[in-house]
Amino acid sequence: MGAAVENRVVIFAPTGRDARLISQVLERAGVESHICSRMIEVVDELVQGVGVLLLVDEALDTPLTRPLTQYLSQQPAWSDLPIFLLSNRGLNSPEIRSAYQHLGNVTLLERPLHGITLVSAATSALRARKRQYAMREVDRRKDEFLAMLAHELRNPLAPISAASDLLKLPSLDREKIKQTSEIISRQVRHMTGLIDDLLDVSRVSRGLVPLEKQSVDTRLITASAVEQVRPLIDGRRHSLTLRTSPHSAFVEGDPKRLVQILANVLNNAAKYTPEGGEILLATDVSESAVIFTVSDNGIGIAPEVIGRIFDLFAQAERTSDRTQGGLGIGLALVKSLIQLHGGTVTASSDGASTGAEFQLTFPRHFPVEEESLAADAIADKLINQQRLLVVDDNVDAANMLGMFLELAGHQVKIVHTAAAALEAAARADSIDACLLDIGLPDLDGIGLAKRLREIPSTKKTLLIAITGYGQEQDRHKTSRAGFNHHYVKPIDMEQLISTLAGNETSNQITSR
Repeated sequence: MGAAVENRVVIFAPTGRDARLISQVLERAGVESHICSRMIEVVDELVQGVGVLLLVDEALDTPLTRPLTQYLSQQPAWSDLPIFLLSNRGLNSPEIRSAYQHLGNVTLLERPLHGITLVSAATSALRARKRQYAMREVDRRKDEFLAMLAHELRNPLAPISAASDLLKLPSLDREKIKQTSEIISRQVRHMTGLIDDLLDVSRVSRGLVPLEKQSVDTRLITASAVEQVRPLIDGRRHSLTLRTSPHSAFVEGDPKRLVQILANVLNNAAKYTPEGGEILLATDVSESAVIFTVSDNGIGIAPEVIGRIFDLFAQAERTSDRTQGGLGIGLALVKSLIQLHGGTVTASSDGASTGAEFQLTFPRHFPVEEESLAADAIADKLINQQRLLVVDDNVDAANMLGMFLELAGHQVKIVHTAAAALEAAARADSIDACLLDIGLPDLDGIGLAKRLREIPSTKKTLLIAITGYGQEQDRHKTSRAGFNHHYVKPIDMEQLISTLAGNETSNQITSR
């Protein structure tokens, strides 16, 4: 069958030459048609899918139309089949009134019929029918999405429920209580992330996403996005290659949303690339645009999927199971958020097992002279004797942060344990700021901060907590330990630069 089912006109004319003449007129206009001589054939075609049904008034005989009316009465909610009735009887005739009553979406075409009228009416009805089929597809995807959402929400609920039952046991020791509480906290954070994604989809679809636009350095976007996705990349043992443009460039937009866009695409590449894969993030700059390209050697995208991979509720099942997790709405958010920034996103793949490439294009922004001067002033301030100590047991995260800070003009020392941090502080004459990961293996960041305050070189040093925890009690804990600032991962790099530029050493805690 040459055309899609929603583009066909099925013609039922049990007698005469009407069917053949109508079919010829439609075919000359590029509209596919199919002639049926018996009503049972018509019903069979309707089951397969039809754009428009055209009847001649000879078909209004009650015994003939009974199978048709029975079928039409059982149409699904999305379907309202357009029916053309070719007749020379008036609107007030009993047969025509009965047709309107029992057949539903009827358009009366009066004989003699001009070809242009037939083609115009058919084209309009086919467009409307195509939208009905599109709505059916949206409903189908929505049903799949809701089933997937239920699955994803049940996953964290199972350990939460088990942990709740475990906490009721009277014999549970302190260590087991701690482990159980951590499980609950971890699963609640996972559920919170799912709900945040759903809220983002809702806001984007209703145009309610506020953007705090400013001039943003593309290097900040890259560094923050990579830091955010690094745990997944490391966990799946991928190799990530960064290829940056030698030219500095800016885009205008909301920094958090820009990072979210790039992080979602990187996350997608990491999830759909088998363990030990290769991912490339490249940044190219032209006179008018900044282009981020994310490519991988993963499972690829099937041709029938790639056209709708950015659609809402289109999970685009690139694998046969749900091992990748998530709701599959990240790419829909990417497209919507990029459009809000005046940009575009495209996806390409040669098919299964060939990898995929996503290209994100943003208009290049040239900061006004005042902004450039302000940036230069901050850079000058950073260069002047900013000696920093970065402490993080995640080697890649520490190196990425250290690299960024060095590019900003700082002198950076990186260590991976609390013991090494204490040793570095004892040997240094002075340290301007310490950036401490809270979850260290030998001594947590809280204990390390207290110890650093006892060492002369770091007694008044700016202490910055870097953690995945951002609740009020977490902030109080870091404040009591002597931290000046509390940053929740992923770090807002621009805010961090501003903090270090000011280097306020008061004990007033600042949360980021």
